[in-house]
Amino acid sequence: MAVNRLVLLVLVLVFAGHAWAGPKIESWQTSRGSKVLYVKAPDLPMVDVRIVFDAGSARDGELPGLAKFTNAMLSEGAGAWDADAMALRLEERAIQLGSGSLRDMAWVSIRSLVEPEVLEVALESAAAVLAEPRFDADAVARVRQQMQIGLRRALQSPARVAKRRFFETLYGDHPYAHDPGGTETSLAEIDVKDLRAFHQRYYAGANAVIAIVGAVDRSEAETIAERVTAGLAAGSHAEPLPPSPVAGSAELRETFPSSQSHVFVGQNGMARHDPDYFALYVGNHVLGGGGLVSTLGDEVRNKRGLSYSVYSYFSPMRVEGPFLMVAQTKNTQADEALKVMRETLARFVAEGPSEVELEEAKQNLIGGFPLRISSNAKIVEYLAMMGFYDYPLDWLDTLTTKLASVDVQQVRDAFARRIDAGGGIAVVVGGSS
Repeated sequence: MAVNRLVLLVLVLVFAGHAWAGPKIESWQTSRGSKVLYVKAPDLPMVDVRIVFDAGSARDGELPGLAKFTNAMLSEGAGAWDADAMALRLEERAIQLGSGSLRDMAWVSIRSLVEPEVLEVALESAAAVLAEPRFDADAVARVRQQMQIGLRRALQSPARVAKRRFFETLYGDHPYAHDPGGTETSLAEIDVKDLRAFHQRYYAGANAVIAIVGAVDRSEAETIAERVTAGLAAGSHAEPLPPSPVAGSAELRETFPSSQSHVFVGQNGMARHDPDYFALYVGNHVLGGGGLVSTLGDEVRNKRGLSYSVYSYFSPMRVEGPFLMVAQTKNTQADEALKVMRETLARFVAEGPSEVELEEAKQNLIGGFPLRISSNAKIVEYLAMMGFYDYPLDWLDTLTTKLASVDVQQVRDAFARRIDAGGGIAVVVGGSS
């Protein structure tokens, strides 16, 4: 894929050690209340549009999987076109339509040439997909079957079972607790009435963020934003989520017919606007975010050979997402791996990283950042995230400076206050040890 001049400039400035400005972001609101973030990128004759809704699985209510089911139906026929006709009209013009759903958000994306005849079809199709999904009976049956197959496969994977159990145990009755893929019971119960009601409530103008990156000027971007949301009701933003429950300590073991065990250890982490965000993020890169060269990688895998892979991460969401340490190991070594993971975390919380470790982590994160925005498709994802979580427009401009400013004391202080080294949730799924 060609790299545009903006990205080349970023690469040059970062590796030359100078401060740099991110892409120029403009923002406004559509007539239906959608927030828009736009970056002009003229080097490729294409435009990427990503429309994000507060319509993830946290909005499922009593029917786990409803958000994902609804989102999957959007591309299965809309307006005058059934699933096959919609796929054909897009394929003939090399228009790429995408969609997806997580715990916080759901989205639809469109990528098109800016040639007027092609772009017109892209925008017409996107508007229909967002506002006029058909929910045809055969398409509903097909998507239901696909999700049921996906669920059965997930339940055959010890890693995915362990993650499901971890979220269920950590979050209890919170909307984050259940897996976005649903359950056997809920997938069987969801009907067209449920899908239509979910779509009507959450796929609304005031509940949407639109990100646009491409070879269009501001006026054209304004037209695009209005066109793709033209059929949506203005509606209202989704209700605030309840705070994450404060997790206690628990240990769950589940026998699974596998030669390897999957170990998940964690607790409450952080939300998107957490004041400790950068200290925890950079600190975790030393602890377990840097792969085999991390502290966990060194202690668990390199020194003791206890794990095929081991890592840790924070998953910041609208309200507190989890902090997790994850390892894959032989069944006979699961207990020892869990013990070493806990001991390593306790030592890190007590002592923090060294000056050298922290500096290497910051250099790694800052040096790798240009690759994260090395294409229009990646930039549009960042814009959508920024708009969804209400980040300031200069967030990309200031990101590397904020990473560079983190010091050892900030990391030690944040981990000491936020991470309970002796508590948390441990889930081990695998064969008997």
